[in-house]
Amino acid sequence: MTIADILASLFPDGHDVAIAGGLLRGSAPLASGGSATVIGVADRTALGVDEAISLSKHILASVHGGDGPILVIVDSDSQRMSKRDELLGLNEFLAHLAKTLIYADLRGRPTIGILYGRSAAGAFLATALATRVLVGLPGADPAVMDLPSMAKVTKLSIEVLTEKAKSTPVFAPGLDNLMQTGAVHLVWDPDRPLSDQLAALLADLPDARDRRAALGKERAGRPKAADIAERVRELALSTH
Repeated sequence: MTIADILASLFPDGHDVAIAGGLLRGSAPLASGGSATVIGVADRTALGVDEAISLSKHILASVHGGDGPILVIVDSDSQRMSKRDELLGLNEFLAHLAKTLIYADLRGRPTIGILYGRSAAGAFLATALATRVLVGLPGADPAVMDLPSMAKVTKLSIEVLTEKAKSTPVFAPGLDNLMQTGAVHLVWDPDRPLSDQLAALLADLPDARDRRAALGKERAGRPKAADIAERVRELALSTH
């Protein structure tokens, strides 16, 4: 689906979402009532300092001047690999963007990521993965880290990582693998109105606790993470 198709299916009564410089910003009425703030990245745009601070500003303005869910629609490249962005502290700008989404969620503005294209690395972490729940559309191509980059970091060969990816989803990019690890909450059906599927999700939205590790355990993609996190929590509480 194109971004125009997605917006039309999400908001059959129209919307005022504009796309400029690869960024989505605006709002739209929900079929279930109320309205949603819409932000995002389109057209495989790399997320740099300027884009991150622009999206952060829009989120904070929405938190302090509106209500309803915040939808984060994503088709991005990775973070922008430029000397300017790195020298300005791109990591801090991306962290700030992720924190504004978490802040919005804690202030009663549920955040929902909708991944329809590509996203990778820091851009993926600061947008789609920083939302309370992440929805995928068929054809989406997410990657926390692609295998060539992972090979450089781990010093393992592409061949070894490719083999591990066949049985261990945490080593593998792609929508199916991130679904199995719990990072993706569910995958929507593009042949049904997205407005109906969004309304169903909003009506049964998980609470603000991060359920990714629990989903990963249920789906056998991350069998240990939930138990380890719970054990750490128990040990922390036992010291008080």
